[in-house]
Parts: sequence; structure tokens; C-alpha cells
Amino acid sequence: MKFEQNETLINKSPMRVSKRNAYHQAGYSVSIHLGNKQKKLPAVHFQIAITSPRQEPLVSRRYVRLPVKQTVKLEGGRLIESLPNSYDAAVKRLSPSQKQQCQDAFEADVINILTGSLAEAKYVALRDGEVFNANLIYLGALRFYGGSMDLQLINEYMACMMPDDPQKQQSRLAELFLQAYSFINDKDNWFIIANLAETITNFPKDLYTCEELIHIIESANPMNIERFPKSSSYIAATLTAY
Repeated sequence: MKFEQNETLINKSPMRVSKRNAYHQAGYSVSIHLGNKQKKLPAVHFQIAITSPRQEPLVSRRYVRLPVKQTVKLEGGRLIESLPNSYDAAVKRLSPSQKQQCQDAFEADVINILTGSLAEAKYVALRDGEVFNANLIYLGALRFYGGSMDLQLINEYMACMMPDDPQKQQSRLAELFLQAYSFINDKDNWFIIANLAETITNFPKDLYTCEELIHIIESANPMNIERFPKSSSYIAATLTAY
């Protein structure tokens, strides 16, 4: 059978992961695992899925096949899976220590969510040779780093915890923002984040399971270098060295 020149072809464009997106999800993942562990909070299940946009048919053999970016998304990872209608009512019958644990879980979720956008912002700053510090990056700016939906969710958390005091919400959120910034700006944490992001970028696959992510994180942790073999992307993390 002879094919016509204008025969419809299926798009087989090469796929690649957005490095900004990879750093965003890597920051979030590392904070969930290491940040929660440091706070002695319960472990939670999380995974990273990498999906491709729907393939559209092409109409010409001469079509230039440009790389199509895959979407990297973290699934799970929240200590508070669904926000209660009333925080006060939800903790009313809890003991003081249980109430504190509940507040710690709420705030840890907020910090973890913030680390995603902050990791992306730091990657962009380092890539472009710019300074990254708490005076130059602010909460509202995170919408430029994949944080629009994150900021909406964070506002829901803060409104749930402090429904009648917007000023207190903003004050506490500023403190949590600085905690998230400190986590990202820690040299060891950033090295682990970079290693995970480079792994995702260089070796994309449909799903990184929770167990795989934890192994990659722990294998790059300076505390565990002797316990785990260095991953194949470990050296790549040095591109973000200070």
C-alpha cells in the first residue's frame, strides 16, 4: 500500500520532564519525609506520578517533533487528608498534648506545601545566577513558581485553624513560611532535593512509589551515605552547589 504525503500520523514527539516541575515536587517530597520525621510526626504515604499530555494526531510528515513536557505531580503526603468544618470542634475533646499534635500536623502540612514552590524558586534563582534569600522571595510571589493552587490550599488551612482572626493567620503563616525557607536553604536538605529532582528529570517513569522516593531521599542524605549506595544521579546534584 502506498501512503499519501498528507497521511495522518500519530504524534511521537520526544518527551521530557520540566526541571522546574521536578524541583517543585522534589522539595515537597523531601519535606514530607525528612521534615515530618524531624518533627516526630507520623509517616504518610506519598508518590510521584509522571503523566504525558494527550497525544494529538499530526497531519504532515514534515511536522517538526518538538519535545513535549511531561507533568510531575506528587500524590498524597498530607497528614490532614481533609480539613474539618470546624477546627475548634474537631479538637474540643482532645487532651492538651493531642491538641498540640494536631496543630503540629496542620502546620507541618502547610510548611511541606510551601517547600514545593520555594524549591522551584531556588532552582530558578540558581539557574539564572540570581540571589535567593528570604528578603527577595515572598509568599505572594510563589504563584509564579507553580504555587497558585498551593496558596489556595494553604489559605484554607489557616482559615480552618484561625477562622476569626485574619491578622493572626497572616502572622503565623509568615512564621511557617520562614520555617519552609530555612528547610529549603539548608545545604544538606538542598543537596537531597537536587538529587531527587535530577533523578526524576533524567529517569522519568510513570510512577515513583513511596518506597522508591524514600530510598532516593535517604541514599542522598549525608547522615546515611555509608548505609546506602550512591544513586546514579547523585553527582548531578553538585550542579547546585553553593
